[in-house]
Amino acid sequence: MNATSTPTIGVLALQGDVREHVAALRHCGAAPVLVRRESELAAVDGLVLPGGESTAISKLLQAFDLLEPLRARLRDGLPAFGSCAGMILLASEVLDTRPDAQHLSGIDMTVRRNAFGRQVDSFETDLDFSGLDTPVRAVFIRAPWVERVGDGVEVLARVPNGPAQGRIVAARQGNVVATSFHPEVTGDLRVHELFVDLVRKAG
Repeated sequence: MNATSTPTIGVLALQGDVREHVAALRHCGAAPVLVRRESELAAVDGLVLPGGESTAISKLLQAFDLLEPLRARLRDGLPAFGSCAGMILLASEVLDTRPDAQHLSGIDMTVRRNAFGRQVDSFETDLDFSGLDTPVRAVFIRAPWVERVGDGVEVLARVPNGPAQGRIVAARQGNVVATSFHPEVTGDLRVHELFVDLVRKAG
C-alpha cells in the first residue's frame, strides 16, 4: 500500500457512533466498511472502534464471535483507532468497569471508565496533540482517561487545565491509537487523517 492508495478501514458496527466515523474516514480518502462478522474483520486494512457503551460493545463482541479474532488481528499488527469507549476496549486494564467486561489489550495502558463523570459533566477543550501543528478541539462525553501507560506507549495529548489537568487523553502504541474524546463530531478530521496515513504506512 502506498501513500496515495485507498485503504479499506472497518468501523466496528455493533453499537455507538458508527456513521460519524464512516463519514470522517471517507472524507480522509479511505474506503470505510462496516464490520460485524469475522469475515468482514479479516478483509480490512485497519479498524475504528467507535464511542458508545464499552460494556455493551464487549458483550456484543462475544455474541458476534468477534472478540478472539479481533484480539488475534491486533496481536498480528492490525492498525486500530478507538475513541472514548473504543479507548476503553483497547486498554490492557480497565478500572471502574463490570467484572465480566472484556478488553482487547491493544495498548499497554490502564484506563479509568467514566473518569470525567456523568453525561452532565461532558465538556469541550482545545488540546495540543502530538503530530498536529495547532490544537485540536476535543469533545468529552462520559469519557475515560488513562491512569498508566507502559514503556512502549507514546502519550499524544493531556488535559491542559482544570480539575483534570495533566490527565492523559490520547495515546499510541505501534499501529494502535486511542483518544478519550470524539474527534468524529467536531468537523476537525486531522486525527482521522493521521490514522488513515498510519494504515497506509502499515500496509
